[in-house]
Parts: sequence; structure tokens; C-alpha cells
Amino acid sequence: MFPQLFETVPDALIVVDDGGRIVVANRHAERLFGYAAQALTGLDLEALMPEGTRERHRGHRAAYMSHPRVRPMGGTGMTLIGQRLDGQQFPVEIALSPLHSDEGKRYLASIRDISESQRVRQAAVRARYDALVARIGQLALESADEAAVIEELPALLADALGVGAIAVAFLRPEREGVELRASIGFGDRVEQLEKPNSALWRALVEGQPLIVDDLSRQRPGEPAWPSAADTGGSLAVMPLLGRDRAMGALIALSPEPRRFDHDALHLLRSVANLLAALVQRRRTEDQLAHSQRLDAIGQLTGGIAHDFNNLLTIMSGSLQLLESELDERPEATELIASALRSVARGSELTAKLLAFARRQRLSPRAVDPKILLHDLELMLRGTLGEAIRLQIECAERIPAAFVDATQLDTALVNLALNARDAMPRGGEIAIQASERWIAADQAWRELGAGHYVLFTVSDTGRGMTPDTLARAVEPFFSTKATGHGTGLGLSMVYGFAKQSGGHLHIDSRLGYGTRVSLYLPVAPSIALELPPALVRLTAGDGETVLVVEDDQEVRKIVAAFLQSLGYRVLAVGSATEALQQLQDDPAISLLFSDVMLGSGMNGKELARAAREQRPGLGVLLTSGYEIAAPDPGAGEDFEMLRKPYRREQLAVAVRRHLVTGD
Repeated sequence: MFPQLFETVPDALIVVDDGGRIVVANRHAERLFGYAAQALTGLDLEALMPEGTRERHRGHRAAYMSHPRVRPMGGTGMTLIGQRLDGQQFPVEIALSPLHSDEGKRYLASIRDISESQRVRQAAVRARYDALVARIGQLALESADEAAVIEELPALLADALGVGAIAVAFLRPEREGVELRASIGFGDRVEQLEKPNSALWRALVEGQPLIVDDLSRQRPGEPAWPSAADTGGSLAVMPLLGRDRAMGALIALSPEPRRFDHDALHLLRSVANLLAALVQRRRTEDQLAHSQRLDAIGQLTGGIAHDFNNLLTIMSGSLQLLESELDERPEATELIASALRSVARGSELTAKLLAFARRQRLSPRAVDPKILLHDLELMLRGTLGEAIRLQIECAERIPAAFVDATQLDTALVNLALNARDAMPRGGEIAIQASERWIAADQAWRELGAGHYVLFTVSDTGRGMTPDTLARAVEPFFSTKATGHGTGLGLSMVYGFAKQSGGHLHIDSRLGYGTRVSLYLPVAPSIALELPPALVRLTAGDGETVLVVEDDQEVRKIVAAFLQSLGYRVLAVGSATEALQQLQDDPAISLLFSDVMLGSGMNGKELARAAREQRPGLGVLLTSGYEIAAPDPGAGEDFEMLRKPYRREQLAVAVRRHLVTGD
């Protein structure tokens, strides 16, 4: 009866002895594993398993045989794998039962191929996971706030995967720690994420996936999760990758070992990629909006500077003319000198506005960072005060930066003073210079690929809130008390960096200080020559100067200046009138024109047209707005005089161009 039942049962049946050798197998077992009749008899049971699992199974088999019991099919809660004679592997479920026989201890294994049922289960799981990814994608599209999407993720994933702990972790600036943006079941485990040199911390920083199937077998030094050593557990970390570095990770923790199968890992990876794309898109949109806002503010401030400089030119010119008339009255000259100092401060203010608007004329040349920082250190040590510790570091071998040396010096002083003001009770300021290569795959919108000198100014001050950081480089924005700052320091540095072909980047967090990074281009092998020295100030000898200025009051001041210097002056308000005067009066030796002339030609276009009409004509331009470096390749080798100017500056510039004839 037993042999008949043994063959008619629909499952594969195998009987093994206490040494693990097959004693008897039915035809279903032979067909299932691809063996001929009676070929299974005498084989080790482990021959029916993949080679990589055999040794582990011998241990499980020995443990079962020492305490035999009836174990129903599916009781292990995990999928087992069988292997056919041809090497093909397939999932199985196994029921075990001890047998009593005259030959000694025997064990019956009932084996069932579950390939089809597993495929059905996997299809259902994958469909559920795909629906979840689609739902998260829809949330990302519909939500204007990435934080709202991130907040919902842990609960959604924990429910779908059936695990107890999910977290979305982001690295803080400069890899200073980890911030849990949203989590479920993690409690205060953030400290375990920040353990230096652990596999988990390396995975977060390097942006590499980390899968731990059994936390109870972790190596020394790895993160010790609560009760993991007693109950086991499994961990899956999927990185959130930005354009050039890891932003953080999606972390899943289960109390069960080997909990994350291929489909679960695929779900976590898909959600991590979706979340990283969402965060990166939001950051790009914020950067674009910020850049567009700054460009708009730059255009506005540049226009304000133009009008303001015209007003300052009228004020300054009138005061200087009064000064020459009242030089024998000390009380009057003292008042005039005070007013002129105020004009100078107003001029400095517009210079900062122009720097932000990237309209200030720069004279770039090769600047040695070592020499610059050495001189800067000598000056700052006597300026910052005893409560501030200053550290200057410069790489041993560092190329020259291609910048305006005066503007760079001013920018670094501004950054150092800002850092000092952020530490009213004292602290440390570190100024460093190093070399940076930005590869094409590391470039971002604000800074292209290339070779740069990087200046950084770091402080241990109070830092900035996200809202303050977002507006830090806007003109006139300041967190200082009224009367203690114009709000133009950082905006000037930002404008200088952008006009120089570099970039300004600020990292700051409230309570953790601020780090400002100033990227500037490396100087070419042949640096620009310094501008020629100014010629000695001399008065005119009746030469004719054609003044072109659309502002009537400014025009009167300029004419008065030149007449007082001994020149014959013709003054007009437009480019059309100027060209007519040049045609009618061959005695004109110099064209002195504002760049901004309202409608029609601007000053540069007028200068080019005048040179075509009179090739030997001297040309001098002035502007309170567009003070861009000349472009000799475009025929724009015209000197520019920045408004407001002193009469002495005008005299030197006019005389130089009359002497040289250009």
C-alpha cells in the first residue's frame, strides 16, 4: 500500500537517511529534477540545490535532524531554490516529516514546484509597487512643495513593503551631518547614520547603494541598530544622487533578515531616483528664479546708478567751480570740502551698485594669491580686533588668478568684515586659496567648466537662516542694525565675481557659521599689460573739444570745466548734432561724449562714426552706468572716465588724448 501511495501522491517525494543521502524517490521527484529512474538513489540531498547554498543547507539539515518535527509546506516563510540535473534552478516549497523504520532514522521531504504560483504573486507585487511609484510621481507633479511629497513617502513605503522603519535623509552642507527630512519608525537613530567611517556613512557620502541581509552578522565598527544583534534584521540604503554628488539617501530597515528581495529593492531604487529628480528640479528652478531676480535687480540698480551719477556730477562740478571761485574764503572752502566728501561717498555707493550690476570697468591682470593673502593678512590683523582669530592658508603651488587686483582685495576685505560682524563675541575667520578644476560633468548653471582659483572665507559665527541666505547678495539687504551697513558688501562681491568670469557661492546654516566660496578664473600664460601711466596735468591751449551730453545740467558743468582749463568748447545734446559739428568745424581736436545719449546712437556708436569721418580724432567717453572694458577687436579702444569725476581727472584724460591723438 505504501509504495502505491508513494507514487500516486502529486508531489515529489524523497526519503533520506540520517547522513543526508537519498534512500528512495518517486517518479515525480525524478521528473522534477530531471533524473532517470533510480538515478536519485544514493545521491546527497544537497546535489538537488544550487552549489552556493549547499554548505548552509547542511547546517540547517543537521539542526533539523537533531530535533526532528513535522514541518508543513510553506512554514519557513521564505522561498527555497532547487536545481535540476541540467543546472536550471526553480523555486520550491518543502514539507518535512520524520519516519520510523527498521533501517534506522529516515526523513521524508515533500517537494512542490511553485514557479507558476510565484510568478503570479510576483506579478501582483510588482503591479502594486508600480502603482505606488506612479502615485508618488503624480504627487510630485501636482505638489508645489517638495517637502509635502517627502513627508508622505515613509508611510507609503512602509505600508507597501511591510517594514517598520523608512527614512529620507539628506546630507548637510560640507558633509557636516545628516538631516532626517521625514521618517517613520526611526526615532532617534540619526546618530547611527552619522557614525564616521561606517559602511552606512560611506554609502551616504559616496552615493553607493548598501544592502545588508542580516544585521546580526555585521562586522565590528558597523552601525549597531537596537536589538539587531539579538533578532537580526535587514537594511537597504538607496542614494539620492544630484548632478555632481550625493544629496542623501532613502533608507529602509526591517526586523526580519533578508527582507528586501529584488522587487523591493527595485521599488526603493525607483522611488529614490524619482525623489532625487524632484529635489534636483526644485533646486534648479529656485536657482533659475534667483538668478533671474538678481539680473532684474542688476538692471534696475545699473539704471539708478546712471541717474544718480549724473546728479553727483552736477553737484560735484558745481562745488568744484565754487571752490575755485572762493579759494580765499576759508569758511566757504571748508563747507565745500565737506560737501565734496559726501559726493565721494555717494560715488562709492554707486560704484558698489555698478559692481553688482556687472557694469563696472575692471582691469584684469595676473594676481599671485600668495602675495595678495600675505598683504591682506598684515592689514586684517590690525583691523579685525583681538577677539577674532585669523587663519590664512594658501596652497603651496597655486596659479595666478586673472582678476582686477584692487577689486579682489576689496572683495576679500568685505567678506572678512562681514565674518567679523557675524561674531560679536569673537571667533575664528579662515581665508584659504586653492586650485580647482571644474570638469564638464561637474559644471552647473552659474559656473562653467574650467580652471579656477578658489578663495574661501569661513567663520564660526551665527550663520544665516534659509530665508536670509536666499537674499544675501541682493543690494541693500542687510540684517545689521540701521546705520551699521549698506547691504552692498556681498552684492558687490557677487557682481565682481560674475563680471570676472567666476562665481560666488555661500554655504550657511543657523548656528554653524558661514562659508563663502569665490571662484575666479586662472590667468592665461601671457598676462595683460598694465595701463600706461597718466601724463602730467597741464592746461589747454585753446584746442577745440566737442562735448556730447544729453543731460543739460551735466553738459553745462562739463563745458565750464573745460573752459576753465583753457579749451574752446562746443557742447551738443545728441549724436546727430555732434556728427554735424564735426563736419562743419575742422578745428575740433577731441570728442568727449557720454555713453548713454537717449534715443539714436549711443556714445560708442558715435565714436566709431566720428573716427570714420575723422580718422585722427581724439575720443574720450564717460558714463555713470556702462563702464565695461574696451574691446579693441571691435574697434572700441576708447578710454572711459567714470562719473562723477574731479576736474583734475578730466584735465589729465583730455590732455592725454590730445597729445596722443586717440
